[in-house]
Amino acid sequence: MANIIEITDVTSPHLDLFARLTEAQLRSRVEPEKGVFIAESPKVIHLALDAGQVPVALLMERKHLEGQGKEIIQRCGEIPVYTADREVLASLTGYPLTRGVLCAMKRPKLPTVEAICAKARRVAVLEGIVDTTNVGAIFRSAAALHMDAVLVSPTCCDPLNRRAVRVSMGTVFQIPWTRIGETPADWPQVGLQRLQALGFRSVAMALSDTAVGIDDPRLMVEDKLAIVLGTEGDGLAPATIAQCDYTACIPMSHGVDSLNVAAASAVAFWQLRARAPL
Repeated sequence: MANIIEITDVTSPHLDLFARLTEAQLRSRVEPEKGVFIAESPKVIHLALDAGQVPVALLMERKHLEGQGKEIIQRCGEIPVYTADREVLASLTGYPLTRGVLCAMKRPKLPTVEAICAKARRVAVLEGIVDTTNVGAIFRSAAALHMDAVLVSPTCCDPLNRRAVRVSMGTVFQIPWTRIGETPADWPQVGLQRLQALGFRSVAMALSDTAVGIDDPRLMVEDKLAIVLGTEGDGLAPATIAQCDYTACIPMSHGVDSLNVAAASAVAFWQLRARAPL
């Protein structure tokens, strides 16, 4: 039976998960097994549950208890379901809830790079991308446009950030992903060597006089390819570009030099997808 709790005190410490803990505190890097993340909107929550994510607590507008939140409550078992009117919840969280539902979930243990790349042919690698919207959009493109996995560098934004999860439309739960190293020292040299050992060739998406177009035949026929995307503004680090097997760019027109990294990822993923079985 659902444990419905009417919010009478927005300062209650039981609500800290949804209102007062920073993303870093939610991650709990010191004790990752105690970390949580926030899934927002019924669709995203359902996808997370489908993927086996473990719910901890729900925050829901009262009107959704018998509406679009009813099935979620039934799926989540006897966890606390905190509820109030929309205005109260907005004053608690500081923003209107997307479709009126938030779910705090336990952070999953991430797989190893070797595990998620074992059967992969195309992987996206995100280096130092810090904008949560871009990370979410890249995950959505990766899932939709035939990437087998996503790897994020130690300095990349957390893909389980609330906004990144929401922008990804829950695809962060549908495509395998993990971190390629825990500290900045693990990337790029160590990380690229791990990919090389797994049989991957790497292509740096970067503006360069020596870059080939993403339709270059050599890229198209690679059996295993890691597509490496860099941070907003500065792009990939020179050391990363130097250590990749290829450098490629998207041909532009009308004097435009580049696309936003999220838009560029979609173009690159589609063009460089695996064409035929090994």
